Amino acid sequence: MSHGSSMSMDDSSCESHMLWNWNTIGACFFAESWKIKTEGMMAATCIGVFLLAILLEFVRRVGKEYDLLILRQFQQHVDERAAMAKLEDNCCAGETRPASQTVMFRATAFQQAIRSLIHAMAFGIAYILMLIAMAFNGYVIIVIIIGAGFGKFLCDWMTQRIVVGGTASQQSKSLGASEEATMCCG
Repeated sequence: MSHGSSMSMDDSSCESHMLWNWNTIGACFFAESWKIKTEGMMAATCIGVFLLAILLEFVRRVGKEYDLLILRQFQQHVDERAAMAKLEDNCCAGETRPASQTVMFRATAFQQAIRSLIHAMAFGIAYILMLIAMAFNGYVIIVIIIGAGFGKFLCDWMTQRIVVGGTASQQSKSLGASEEATMCCG
């Protein structure tokens, strides 16, 4: 295949392997336009991929925090309504309400749209990282793994409210969902 007289085959072709490799110069990631021509470009690629992995963990954390925010807002609304109902019950000595009730929460269309946008961003970043990893370059794969670990350390510091001295049902309610390895399996 001819690429013109001014361009040699060495300048235009990418080294793409479907096996583990340690290539630096000549390696391509994600597209032919992302061809590594110098050691500095490889270093910049590693730094960029590292930051992209941290960004993925940050977006995942934003999703968790947004879910907790809308649940807290709903809980406050329910608590206010329950307090108003309790005041109404105190003035009327007639009938009493049951001690515990279950209330179903469903996100509004706007809240669900924001949740979907955050999920799409995380999914897109994860997919791009996966496509970059498909170059099977050892340096880049190691950087993705280290970036994901560093991102988890920075962006997803675990804090949990634990009820002490309550009943077992209160304690199980306070403990959160288990950690998931990927967004698709949780």
